Amino acid sequence: ALVVRFLTKRFIGDYEANTGALYSRKFTIDGEQISLQVQDTPFVSLEDDTDSICCQEQINRSIYWADGFVFVYSITDYESFRVLRPLHQHIRRIHPNANIPLLLMANKGDLLRARQVSSKEGLQLATELGGTYCEVSARENCEGVHEAFQQLCQELSRSSGSCNGEKRRGLHLVRPKSPNMQDLKRRLKQALTSKGKSATTL
Repeated sequence: ALVVRFLTKRFIGDYEANTGALYSRKFTIDGEQISLQVQDTPFVSLEDDTDSICCQEQINRSIYWADGFVFVYSITDYESFRVLRPLHQHIRRIHPNANIPLLLMANKGDLLRARQVSSKEGLQLATELGGTYCEVSARENCEGVHEAFQQLCQELSRSSGSCNGEKRRGLHLVRPKSPNMQDLKRRLKQALTSKGKSATTL
């Protein structure tokens, strides 16, 4: 929902789950245009009764080529918060020396009565992981989502000037190609059509 909100400024609460699509978007940061690729990865979970993550190979491939990370959790689901520290440790094993920008994004800020993770806990974790923190609502606040991603883009733009390419040296992995926005527009249209049909049958 956050990626759809960021790319289209629209919120659709009920749509086909994204299983790893990659999208491109152009941004102007400090007067310079940059091309941003957003990989919407599958869900990461903890293995049973452990602090180890169950990670699909697609996620590992994304970690290898990524220049920055957005960790998303729901303030109403403590388990989604709990997986972030092991996920960060997994990333550090792949990039032990890289200084990669990280954004910790707490979603569902509109559901305060159901909160399980405090803002203080989120901020503490972001500080521990060396990232920035924001609390947003994909449902109610398009501007907050956009500003958070833009802040990460600014960090990426600054870090790209000092990056010497060592992060990917010897990995021999090709950065995946991004489709255009047509696929996302098709998914949105399908979701809207589905919602319309549901409304007419009530």
